[in-house]
Amino acid sequence: MSEPVFLRHASGLSIDEIAGLAGATAPAAAPHARLISGIGPLDRASPSDLTFFDNRNFIDAARSTHAGACLTSAALAKELPAHVAALVVREPYRAFVTVARAMFPHALRPSSLTAAGGVEGAHVDKSARLEDGVTIEPGAVIGPEVEIGSGTLIGANAVIGAGVRIGRDCAIGAGATLSHTLVGDRVIVHPGCNIGQDGFGYAMGAKHIKIPQVGRVIIQDDVEIGAGTTIDRGAIRDTVIGEGTKIDNLVQVGHNVSIGRHCILVAQTGIAGSSTLEDYVVLGARVGLNNNVTVGEGAQIAAVSVVHGDVPAGARWGGTPAKPVKIWFREIMLLEQMARRKSPAETSAEE
Repeated sequence: MSEPVFLRHASGLSIDEIAGLAGATAPAAAPHARLISGIGPLDRASPSDLTFFDNRNFIDAARSTHAGACLTSAALAKELPAHVAALVVREPYRAFVTVARAMFPHALRPSSLTAAGGVEGAHVDKSARLEDGVTIEPGAVIGPEVEIGSGTLIGANAVIGAGVRIGRDCAIGAGATLSHTLVGDRVIVHPGCNIGQDGFGYAMGAKHIKIPQVGRVIIQDDVEIGAGTTIDRGAIRDTVIGEGTKIDNLVQVGHNVSIGRHCILVAQTGIAGSSTLEDYVVLGARVGLNNNVTVGEGAQIAAVSVVHGDVPAGARWGGTPAKPVKIWFREIMLLEQMARRKSPAETSAEE
């Protein structure tokens, strides 16, 4: 049985082309015409691979690497073997990503499973409006009054509910469900997402009374949403995901939540209803936000933290309950010191 490589095929770039893309300086003695067709880590890169080296913690791997070319800093370039073309740049990893994107553009968004194009084996309501160049894979269901822009891919068995609008050059993954949702351009929704279902809202009492959820989900341009994530539609206002925000797998976004532009939400984060994240907020893995919390612009919350109150702009908080990281670290140190102290009984027993 042959071993498929999937996304690792590339036509390749010369050392000079890589240096130009990365804004890097290549040594005069470098093999400028050498073709680099792959990428890899320092310890596994082959002579046809590009790698990067930006941290002295990996100096042993750098000294023994077989890579054909390496993006690195001026201070670290001397640690690389002579056979490696050392391309000096200010931010090696960022430059590496820039070159990798050029080498593997097909890996930047999901592609069709069938590679057939057009509409194949799907149910598309007669009132739906599809621009030219839309691909809909087998088993997908497109409801009435749906509008889908050109260049968009709807994956196998995805369900697009009545009246949903999806912009151009989007990718909706296999098995995803979208309802009550407006989607901008260049949005990626990975497989298994559920977006626009009604939020969890009840007037509690002896008998819990369900609250109507009459809002929508608004997803702005260039958003990416990881596999298995759920985003509830608003109850009395829209749930909004701002431009350029990136959401990891298995994240829960509750009803009426407003997420700003270019935020990062890492896996298993949960945001309760009516919370607000301003622009450029970062939430680490498994962060929990209570309802009606506001996290200010540029704030960062450490992984596995629980936020009960508002977080100021630019703050770095962590812990349960979350608090400024300096206070959180001080508490941890004090607890460790207390735990190490011996009680009078333990001291007597030793004597």
